[in-house]
Amino acid sequence: MPYSFDQPIDRRHSDSTKWHVYGPDVLPLWTADMDFRVSEPIVAALRARVEHGVFGYCYEPPELREVIVARLARLYGWQVDPDAIVFQTGVLVGFQQVCRVAATPQDGVLVQPPVYPPIFGAPKHNGSVHQEAPLVMQADGRWEIDFDAFEAAITSRTRVFILCNPHNPVGRVFSPADLERLAAICLRHDILICSDEIHCDLLFNGRRHVPIASLDPEVARRSVTLMAPSKTFNVPGLRCSFAIIPDPALRRHFGDEHDFSDVNNMGLAATLAAYRDGQDWLDQVLDYLQANRDFVVDYVRRELPGIAMVPPEATYLAWMDCRQSGITGSPQKFFLERARVALHDGAWFGTRGEGFVRLNFGCPRATLAEALERMRNAL
Repeated sequence: MPYSFDQPIDRRHSDSTKWHVYGPDVLPLWTADMDFRVSEPIVAALRARVEHGVFGYCYEPPELREVIVARLARLYGWQVDPDAIVFQTGVLVGFQQVCRVAATPQDGVLVQPPVYPPIFGAPKHNGSVHQEAPLVMQADGRWEIDFDAFEAAITSRTRVFILCNPHNPVGRVFSPADLERLAAICLRHDILICSDEIHCDLLFNGRRHVPIASLDPEVARRSVTLMAPSKTFNVPGLRCSFAIIPDPALRRHFGDEHDFSDVNNMGLAATLAAYRDGQDWLDQVLDYLQANRDFVVDYVRRELPGIAMVPPEATYLAWMDCRQSGITGSPQKFFLERARVALHDGAWFGTRGEGFVRLNFGCPRATLAEALERMRNAL
């Protein structure tokens, strides 16, 4: 069925965090959820679950594992044992569980800033230390991995590497060659790879995602892959994700930390409907998001002097370099106060993020155009 993503939906009077934090005159293009109605199969599945009327403790339906396994095989050629899937309430829980399982206090957890802040915040929950191998911005604006610096950042106490691929906020989809080099370094140093792949279905221009664990059985044995329908199908509030842990011993340790993160029955119902019946909606939303991305890139080039961005290869997040714009201080604060547009401050993403903002273009085109026009008028 055809979906209309141009139709605005009033979220100001709902329970939306995105639309609640700032005042009624602010356009919120900050946190990463989309202003689109979800697919009809998800709505129907949730309606049927509500009509049942009983909401006791639950377990995941066997069909859900089968659907996920089939999807991983179809999209990535990755053969996953259904028992390797561990459901949880979010990838943030996964970061923390991995740190508790694989690192002790004072052990190191390696990250690649600028990056989603809960990634470098996860180690503090068990007293381990986050270590950094920052991405490097090239002259053309693309962000790359400095492999020499990555390996040099590893110490005798480094136990975990948290990869973000596709990368939030810079929008990179790392190539198989990049992933193979990262995996080889981690295997050489006996480092567990925790791979945040939550944006893996939101790719543009025909790019293909490669789960790092799919490269090689030995890489899979030393990995925990985190995925979810939340970003792809716009259901983050339903709190359902999963970890793929091929190694049985590691999975048992992970399970010991799992008791507090059981998924609710609404999240499980939505996840099954999304993965089983949501592809038509996803195909259409990807076309819309790619057009929105291209609209932002063109507008920034023509109308926002001193601001630069490279088209993201994935995600619905634009990473904008404001360092040559003449803005003094925080560009996030500038656009909030002068344009009444809420963006994420690049400094929030850690090292090398200062002077950037992150803009969410997962919204109707009219909302996006108004926000960009406000930003232009503020400069």
